[in-house]
Amino acid sequence: MDCKEEEKMIPAFLQDDLDSKELEQFIKHIDECPECKEELSIQFLVSEGLEQLEAGNNFNLQNALAARLEDAQYQVKVRHGLQYTLLCLEVAVGVAILIALIIAFRF
Repeated sequence: MDCKEEEKMIPAFLQDDLDSKELEQFIKHIDECPECKEELSIQFLVSEGLEQLEAGNNFNLQNALAARLEDAQYQVKVRHGLQYTLLCLEVAVGVAILIALIIAFRF
């Protein structure tokens, strides 16, 4: 995807509203594109910063954004792990069914 499409995804990222593929693609692009990462920082500051300031809280924008991105990367890894596990289970069930059919037709 290009930068304009990725920038359109920033609000959805900030609202945790990206599906697995979109999230993975977004994180990869943000890691590789300093301009989009800067735009993410700006939008994050506006959305989260105002909220924190209104609540009277102090916060470090860079640390908060880094934590949000690390959490998103972790979510992508967990989803990949779950997809792999599901695939393995589907294969195991298929093999079990095949074995059951072979045994049933032998007798």
